[in-house]
Amino acid sequence: MDPDETLLVLGTQYNSAILGATDEPKSVKQLSNDLDIPIATCYRRVEELTEAGLLELDDRVLSDEHRRTSVYRRRVDEVTVQFTEAGYEVDVAERSQVKNKLDDVWRTMADD
Repeated sequence: MDPDETLLVLGTQYNSAILGATDEPKSVKQLSNDLDIPIATCYRRVEELTEAGLLELDDRVLSDEHRRTSVYRRRVDEVTVQFTEAGYEVDVAERSQVKNKLDDVWRTMADD
């Protein structure tokens, strides 16, 4: 991930809220409703975050309307920005696939 792009994307309105809300897979419609973001804006922000490598398509699930819906989950656990004399450094801690699977198992067990 390019540090300049990461910082720019994080500074865009709604993007940090979307990342915060996607510790579990969510559709754009869910994000729009939960975060009170206009749906068209939410689609643009999800695309922006996905292109930056901060969000990823997790699955395509069947919606309540019986349509396939894309759900997204953040790829990162933490982003740290440190300002230095030379400018700044951006450190990104990515989520591991193992952590994603463990989260899914815990969520499934809690739903039962």
